[in-house]
Amino acid sequence: MFPTSTFSSLHSTNVTPTPSLSYLSTSSLSSSSSTSSSSSSPSSSLSLLQSSCLHRRHLRSFCAFGDTQLRIDPKSKGLKVTCSVGSEPLKVMISGAPASGKGTQCELIVQKFGLVHISTGDLLRAEVSSGTEIGNKAKEFMNAGRLVPDEIVTAMVMTRLSRQDAKEKGWLLDGYPRSFSQAQSLEELKIRPDVYIVLDVPDEILVNRCIGRRLDPVTGKIYHLKNFPPETEEIKSRLVIRRDDTEEKVKSRLEIYKKNAEAISSTYSNIVKKINGNRPKEEIFKEIESLLLQVQKDRVKMMKPGNIIPEIKNKKNQDNWRGIPTKLNNIPHSREIRKYFYTDVLEATQRAINDGRTRLKVEINIPELNPEMDVYRIGTLMELVRVLALSFADDGKHVKVCVQGSMGEGALIGMPLQLAGTRQILEFMDWGDYGAMGNFIKIGSVGSKEVDEQDDIFVIVAPQNAVGNCIIDDLKAMTDAAGNRPVILINPRLKDLPGSSGVMQTMGRDKRLEYAASFENCYFFRLLYYAGTQYPIMGALRMSFPYRYELYKRVDEPSGKEKYVILSTFPERPDTDEVNDAFLGKPRNKTKEASGIWGFLSGIF
Repeated sequence: MFPTSTFSSLHSTNVTPTPSLSYLSTSSLSSSSSTSSSSSSPSSSLSLLQSSCLHRRHLRSFCAFGDTQLRIDPKSKGLKVTCSVGSEPLKVMISGAPASGKGTQCELIVQKFGLVHISTGDLLRAEVSSGTEIGNKAKEFMNAGRLVPDEIVTAMVMTRLSRQDAKEKGWLLDGYPRSFSQAQSLEELKIRPDVYIVLDVPDEILVNRCIGRRLDPVTGKIYHLKNFPPETEEIKSRLVIRRDDTEEKVKSRLEIYKKNAEAISSTYSNIVKKINGNRPKEEIFKEIESLLLQVQKDRVKMMKPGNIIPEIKNKKNQDNWRGIPTKLNNIPHSREIRKYFYTDVLEATQRAINDGRTRLKVEINIPELNPEMDVYRIGTLMELVRVLALSFADDGKHVKVCVQGSMGEGALIGMPLQLAGTRQILEFMDWGDYGAMGNFIKIGSVGSKEVDEQDDIFVIVAPQNAVGNCIIDDLKAMTDAAGNRPVILINPRLKDLPGSSGVMQTMGRDKRLEYAASFENCYFFRLLYYAGTQYPIMGALRMSFPYRYELYKRVDEPSGKEKYVILSTFPERPDTDEVNDAFLGKPRNKTKEASGIWGFLSGIF
């Protein structure tokens, strides 16, 4: 049976069973609708939920109900939801360790703000008790003592979020996501809260709270012998100790919670709000209420013309944010640093594609990913390309990874040195044992002939002009053939280079520049140095779609460590003067003389 402790103590009155699982699923799930739930085992059910040949399992598309429109996209080969556009109500996630008081605060939030409270525990209970297909699938795993797969839980959550009351009133998502994969599933489906509340309570307090808890098996209500005693002796006589409320199990659950919370933190780092939960419930809620009212006020401001680009709301938190790795001048970078940037780029690119953007570029110049500094860096850049391609393939997309071939004729035939051998590197890379390469990922060149009907996304590796040769004509022919399918340029260099007769610099220049400008940054990261040097690092400029450009200053600390402190944000990519002004602390409307030591940024753009 499902452990009682995994269910919320709050009884949601708005929980109804989801429709048949077949309505919620992508093509990899649809076969389950014709399979009798009584005859399928947890293992066979699990196989139905796995995406073909791929190692990660996420539900990428789902069917909506009520007033949400359902449409089939022939390119994505799945179902997507089209929601009405308008002023959106509050969207809140709340997280807290066992006995942190999360249930009590959820109840108060719902009473004050009228949000729809969505608890995965309540959803699962409703499905199991109603005997729905998805409930029967979940029950099989629970009876076998196994965790319910993310696909099932995510399907239920997505369906509940798509209902009209949640869209109109807003929602409070309680205790979900609990893992990095669940958080990424929500991100990829463009489900993101306005604020992520974390109730912070010391471990010893949590343990004491847990071992004093008692469950009323009749009502499902949770009591505490000291802090929240039962109302009557009759209720007290029937209270039982939950099997997970022993000291040993409580400490184990706390460790699991901490591990999961740490994994999720990167996804919501810019909207997380920690609340001291070791206070009377009235004080805690007063702070939460103030926070949510401020979020509502900020949303109203953002709806005004000219304020549609997300702002950094809390500069103090950004000052203390150490998301940008340090010691970036030390190469080769550690695996941890490379993974940080791979994840950062992937999340921004996914958000842009989910937003309907189709002409994208990634520009990142850290030493390890910048082949201009060292031709051997192209191998590390290929790792980034692999991360992107495998992620899209995991979504069931067919990805074409493209590297330009030789250009020109006669004495000018050839290709840029940085790209020499790139295709061979891609072909010999480890693409996993899941059948992605060849089935979902293929390698090609740049040109219209490389565009096949089954291709969904094109990733083009460092397209660039060479002396006497221009890649833009082939690139434009390819993007024209791709139509509305996403094309992503990784570290492009589309500026004109000299030709033997200077033709490349004159004829058609305006059109080439116009075409190159048609690609928008979904991710940008550039280190800032003194002019003419690459040491020391003075700061960094970062943009991750759909957020603003963020300018950071690198600061040395007495301990010998360093950190990046945010100086300013910009709705568009700032020019050199704007960056210098920010470093000098000058107002943006004040003209600055680019002289002296602070002229160091004059050549970076």
